[in-house]
Amino acid sequence: MNEWIPKIPLANWIDQFVDWLTSKFGSVFDGLATGLESIVNGIVSGLGFIPPILLAIIISLVAWWLTKKSIAIFSLIGFLLIDYLGYWNAMLDTLALVLTSVIISVVVGIPIGIWASQKDTVRKIVTPILDFMQTMPAFVYLLPAIFFFNIGVVPGVVASVIFAMPPTIRLTILGIKQVPEDIIEATESFGSTTGQKLLKVQLPLATPTIMAGINQSIMLALSMVVIASMVGAPGLGEEVYRAVTQLKTGVGVEAGLAIVIVAIVLDRITQNVGKKNQRGNL
Repeated sequence: MNEWIPKIPLANWIDQFVDWLTSKFGSVFDGLATGLESIVNGIVSGLGFIPPILLAIIISLVAWWLTKKSIAIFSLIGFLLIDYLGYWNAMLDTLALVLTSVIISVVVGIPIGIWASQKDTVRKIVTPILDFMQTMPAFVYLLPAIFFFNIGVVPGVVASVIFAMPPTIRLTILGIKQVPEDIIEATESFGSTTGQKLLKVQLPLATPTIMAGINQSIMLALSMVVIASMVGAPGLGEEVYRAVTQLKTGVGVEAGLAIVIVAIVLDRITQNVGKKNQRGNL
Protein backbone atom coordinates (compact mmCIF):
# COMPACT_ATOMS: atom_id res chain seq x y z
CA MET A 1 0.00 0.00 0.00
CA ASN A 2 2.96 2.29 0.75
CA GLU A 3 4.03 1.92 -2.88
CA TRP A 4 0.73 3.41 -4.05
CA ILE A 5 0.40 6.19 -1.50
CA PRO A 6 3.47 8.44 -1.18
CA LYS A 7 4.44 9.37 2.37
CA ILE A 8 3.41 12.83 3.43
CA PRO A 9 6.56 14.69 4.60
CA LEU A 10 4.89 15.76 7.85
CA ALA A 11 8.11 15.64 9.89
CA ASN A 12 9.89 17.88 7.35
CA TRP A 13 7.00 20.36 7.38
CA ILE A 14 7.05 20.54 11.18
CA ASP A 15 10.85 21.01 11.21
CA GLN A 16 10.56 23.79 8.63
CA PHE A 17 7.76 25.43 10.63
CA VAL A 18 9.86 25.34 13.83
CA ASP A 19 12.85 26.80 11.93
CA TRP A 20 10.60 29.55 10.52
CA LEU A 21 9.24 30.41 13.97
CA THR A 22 12.74 30.45 15.45
CA SER A 23 14.11 32.76 12.73
CA LYS A 24 11.10 35.13 12.62
CA PHE A 25 10.22 35.35 16.32
CA GLY A 26 13.58 34.72 17.96
CA SER A 27 13.49 38.02 19.84
CA VAL A 28 9.97 37.26 21.14
CA PHE A 29 11.07 33.88 22.47
CA ASP A 30 14.17 35.47 24.03
CA GLY A 31 11.93 37.98 25.82
CA LEU A 32 9.61 35.22 27.04
CA ALA A 33 12.60 33.20 28.23
CA THR A 34 13.96 36.17 30.16
CA GLY A 35 10.57 36.83 31.77
CA LEU A 36 9.97 33.20 32.76
CA GLU A 37 13.51 32.84 34.10
CA SER A 38 13.04 35.99 36.17
CA ILE A 39 9.81 34.65 37.68
CA VAL A 40 11.41 31.30 38.59
CA ASN A 41 14.54 32.96 40.02
CA GLY A 42 12.37 35.43 41.94
CA ILE A 43 10.38 32.62 43.58
CA VAL A 44 13.57 30.71 44.42
CA SER A 45 15.20 33.84 45.89
CA GLY A 46 12.06 34.75 47.85
CA LEU A 47 11.64 31.26 49.32
CA GLY A 48 15.40 30.88 49.84
CA PHE A 49 15.49 34.09 51.87
CA ILE A 50 13.35 32.38 54.53
CA PRO A 51 15.22 29.95 56.84
CA PRO A 52 14.18 26.33 56.16
CA ILE A 53 12.70 25.70 59.62
CA LEU A 54 10.68 28.93 59.47
CA LEU A 55 9.36 28.12 55.97
CA ALA A 56 8.46 24.59 57.11
CA ILE A 57 6.51 26.08 60.06
CA ILE A 58 4.74 28.59 57.78
CA ILE A 59 3.70 25.85 55.33
CA SER A 60 2.48 23.63 58.18
CA LEU A 61 0.45 26.52 59.65
CA VAL A 62 -1.13 27.14 56.25
CA ALA A 63 -1.88 23.43 56.00
CA TRP A 64 -3.43 23.49 59.51
CA TRP A 65 -5.60 26.50 58.62
CA LEU A 66 -6.81 25.02 55.33
CA THR A 67 -6.90 21.31 56.15
CA LYS A 68 -6.44 19.61 59.51
CA LYS A 69 -3.90 19.04 62.23
CA SER A 70 -2.58 15.71 60.89
CA ILE A 71 -1.71 17.25 57.49
CA ALA A 72 0.01 20.15 59.26
CA ILE A 73 2.13 17.75 61.33
CA PHE A 74 2.95 15.72 58.20
CA SER A 75 3.96 18.93 56.37
CA LEU A 76 6.27 20.03 59.19
CA ILE A 77 7.94 16.63 59.56
CA GLY A 78 8.12 16.13 55.79
CA PHE A 79 9.78 19.45 54.98
CA LEU A 80 12.19 19.13 57.90
CA LEU A 81 13.09 15.65 56.58
CA ILE A 82 13.78 17.14 53.12
CA ASP A 83 16.10 19.70 54.74
CA TYR A 84 17.78 17.00 56.85
CA LEU A 85 18.44 14.86 53.76
CA GLY A 86 20.08 17.84 52.02
CA TYR A 87 17.51 18.46 49.27
CA TRP A 88 16.16 21.80 50.50
CA ASN A 89 17.60 23.94 47.68
CA ALA A 90 16.58 21.35 45.07
CA MET A 91 13.07 21.35 46.60
CA LEU A 92 12.91 25.16 46.28
CA ASP A 93 13.89 24.90 42.60
CA THR A 94 11.17 22.30 42.08
CA LEU A 95 8.57 24.39 43.93
CA ALA A 96 9.49 27.42 41.80
CA LEU A 97 9.14 25.43 38.56
CA VAL A 98 5.80 23.94 39.63
CA LEU A 99 4.38 27.22 40.98
CA THR A 100 5.38 29.13 37.83
CA SER A 101 3.84 26.45 35.60
CA VAL A 102 0.61 26.32 37.62
CA ILE A 103 0.27 30.13 37.81
CA ILE A 104 0.58 30.37 34.01
CA SER A 105 -1.83 27.43 33.58
CA VAL A 106 -4.41 29.15 35.81
CA VAL A 107 -3.98 32.65 34.35
CA VAL A 108 -4.34 31.35 30.78
CA GLY A 109 -6.52 28.29 31.38
CA ILE A 110 -9.40 29.70 33.45
CA PRO A 111 -10.29 32.51 30.98
CA ILE A 112 -10.19 29.98 28.12
CA GLY A 113 -12.41 27.64 30.16
CA ILE A 114 -14.89 30.44 30.89
CA TRP A 115 -14.96 31.46 27.22
CA ALA A 116 -15.47 27.87 26.09
CA SER A 117 -18.28 27.37 28.61
CA GLN A 118 -20.16 30.36 27.16
CA LYS A 119 -19.58 29.61 23.46
CA ASP A 120 -20.20 26.14 22.02
CA THR A 121 -18.08 26.96 18.95
CA VAL A 122 -15.07 27.77 21.13
CA ARG A 123 -15.60 24.57 23.15
CA LYS A 124 -15.69 22.47 19.95
CA ILE A 125 -12.40 24.03 18.82
CA VAL A 126 -10.70 23.81 22.23
CA THR A 127 -11.66 20.20 23.06
CA PRO A 128 -9.55 18.45 20.35
CA ILE A 129 -6.62 20.77 21.14
CA LEU A 130 -6.83 19.71 24.80
CA ASP A 131 -6.99 16.05 23.71
CA PHE A 132 -3.81 16.62 21.69
CA MET A 133 -2.05 18.36 24.60
CA GLN A 134 -2.90 15.56 27.05
CA THR A 135 -2.23 12.53 24.86
CA MET A 136 0.96 13.64 23.12
CA PRO A 137 3.95 12.10 25.00
CA ALA A 138 5.40 14.76 27.30
CA PHE A 139 8.94 14.18 25.99
CA VAL A 140 7.86 15.53 22.58
CA TYR A 141 7.22 18.98 24.07
CA LEU A 142 10.87 19.25 25.08
CA LEU A 143 12.10 19.24 21.45
CA PRO A 144 10.51 22.49 20.17
CA ALA A 145 10.95 24.04 23.64
CA ILE A 146 14.73 23.57 23.32
CA PHE A 147 14.73 25.23 19.88
CA PHE A 148 12.72 28.20 21.12
CA PHE A 149 14.19 28.66 24.61
CA ASN A 150 17.52 26.79 24.62
CA ILE A 151 18.23 24.55 27.63
CA GLY A 152 17.59 25.35 31.29
CA VAL A 153 14.53 25.87 33.44
CA VAL A 154 12.50 27.79 30.80
CA PRO A 155 11.86 24.88 28.37
CA GLY A 156 10.94 22.81 31.43
CA VAL A 157 8.36 25.41 32.46
CA VAL A 158 6.94 25.64 28.93
CA ALA A 159 6.65 21.85 28.57
CA SER A 160 5.05 21.63 32.05
CA VAL A 161 2.51 24.34 31.18
CA ILE A 162 1.44 22.57 27.97
CA PHE A 163 1.11 19.26 29.80
CA ALA A 164 -0.56 20.63 32.97
CA MET A 165 -3.01 23.20 31.58
CA PRO A 166 -5.78 20.97 30.09
CA PRO A 167 -7.34 19.88 33.45
CA THR A 168 -7.79 23.51 34.51
CA ILE A 169 -9.58 24.34 31.23
CA ARG A 170 -11.68 21.16 31.17
CA LEU A 171 -12.86 21.42 34.78
CA THR A 172 -13.59 25.14 34.46
CA ILE A 173 -15.90 24.30 31.54
CA LEU A 174 -17.42 21.39 33.46
CA GLY A 175 -17.95 23.38 36.66
CA ILE A 176 -19.78 26.21 34.88
CA LYS A 177 -21.82 23.80 32.76
CA GLN A 178 -22.91 21.90 35.89
CA VAL A 179 -24.59 24.91 37.51
CA PRO A 180 -28.29 23.90 37.79
CA GLU A 181 -30.55 25.30 35.08
CA ASP A 182 -33.20 26.46 37.60
CA ILE A 183 -30.64 28.75 39.28
CA ILE A 184 -29.63 30.18 35.88
CA GLU A 185 -33.29 30.74 34.98
CA ALA A 186 -33.89 32.45 38.34
CA THR A 187 -30.99 34.88 37.79
CA GLU A 188 -32.20 35.62 34.25
CA SER A 189 -35.74 36.26 35.52
CA PHE A 190 -34.31 38.94 37.84
CA GLY A 191 -32.71 40.64 34.82
CA SER A 192 -29.07 39.73 35.51
CA THR A 193 -26.64 40.43 32.71
CA THR A 194 -24.31 37.74 31.37
CA GLY A 195 -21.42 39.22 33.36
CA GLN A 196 -23.43 39.35 36.61
CA LYS A 197 -24.65 35.78 36.09
CA LEU A 198 -21.10 34.59 35.50
CA LEU A 199 -19.39 36.47 38.34
CA LYS A 200 -22.07 36.15 41.03
CA VAL A 201 -23.58 32.73 40.32
CA GLN A 202 -21.72 30.47 37.93
CA LEU A 203 -18.12 31.04 39.04
CA PRO A 204 -18.83 30.84 42.82
CA LEU A 205 -20.78 27.60 42.37
CA ALA A 206 -18.13 26.20 40.02
CA THR A 207 -15.21 27.05 42.33
CA PRO A 208 -14.82 23.54 43.88
CA THR A 209 -14.67 21.96 40.41
CA ILE A 210 -12.24 24.63 39.19
CA MET A 211 -10.04 23.99 42.25
CA ALA A 212 -10.09 20.28 41.41
CA GLY A 213 -8.77 21.20 37.97
CA ILE A 214 -6.01 23.35 39.50
CA ASN A 215 -5.17 20.47 41.83
CA GLN A 216 -4.77 18.16 38.83
CA SER A 217 -2.60 20.76 37.07
CA ILE A 218 -0.31 20.88 40.12
CA MET A 219 0.02 17.10 40.14
CA LEU A 220 0.77 17.00 36.40
CA ALA A 221 3.34 19.80 36.73
CA LEU A 222 5.03 17.84 39.53
CA SER A 223 5.05 14.74 37.35
CA MET A 224 7.05 16.73 34.77
CA VAL A 225 9.98 17.65 37.04
CA VAL A 226 12.07 14.61 36.09
CA ILE A 227 11.32 15.06 32.36
CA ALA A 228 12.12 18.78 32.63
CA SER A 229 15.49 17.95 34.20
CA MET A 230 16.53 16.35 30.89
CA VAL A 231 16.70 19.82 29.34
CA GLY A 232 18.60 21.29 32.27
CA ALA A 233 15.83 22.32 34.70
CA PRO A 234 17.26 22.17 38.23
CA GLY A 235 15.52 20.64 41.23
CA LEU A 236 14.55 17.28 42.65
CA GLY A 237 13.93 15.93 39.16
CA GLU A 238 17.59 16.59 38.34
CA GLU A 239 18.61 14.58 41.41
CA VAL A 240 16.40 11.66 40.33
CA TYR A 241 17.66 11.82 36.73
CA ARG A 242 21.31 11.91 37.89
CA ALA A 243 20.69 8.97 40.24
CA VAL A 244 19.18 6.95 37.38
CA THR A 245 22.10 7.66 35.03
CA GLN A 246 24.64 6.80 37.77
CA LEU A 247 22.63 3.82 39.11
CA LYS A 248 22.48 5.30 42.63
CA THR A 249 19.29 3.73 43.96
CA GLY A 250 19.45 5.30 47.42
CA VAL A 251 19.86 8.85 46.11
CA GLY A 252 17.04 8.30 43.64
CA VAL A 253 14.70 7.06 46.38
CA GLU A 254 15.59 10.00 48.64
CA ALA A 255 14.91 12.58 45.92
CA GLY A 256 11.77 10.71 44.87
CA LEU A 257 10.57 10.70 48.49
CA ALA A 258 11.03 14.48 48.62
CA ILE A 259 8.87 14.84 45.47
CA VAL A 260 6.19 12.64 47.08
CA ILE A 261 6.16 14.78 50.24
CA VAL A 262 5.78 18.00 48.23
CA ALA A 263 3.05 16.39 46.09
CA ILE A 264 1.05 15.17 49.11
CA VAL A 265 1.20 18.55 50.87
CA LEU A 266 0.20 20.52 47.74
CA ASP A 267 -2.53 17.99 46.91
CA ARG A 268 -4.13 18.06 50.37
CA ILE A 269 -3.97 21.85 50.64
CA THR A 270 -5.53 22.53 47.20
CA GLN A 271 -8.17 19.81 47.70
CA ASN A 272 -9.30 21.39 50.95
CA VAL A 273 -9.31 24.91 49.48
CA GLY A 274 -12.00 23.66 47.08
CA LYS A 275 -13.98 21.97 49.87
CA LYS A 276 -13.71 25.04 52.08
CA ASN A 277 -15.06 27.26 49.29
CA GLN A 278 -17.88 24.76 48.70
CA ARG A 279 -18.84 24.88 52.39
CA GLY A 280 -18.66 28.67 52.26
CA ASN A 281 -21.01 28.79 49.27
CA LEU A 282 -23.46 26.48 50.98
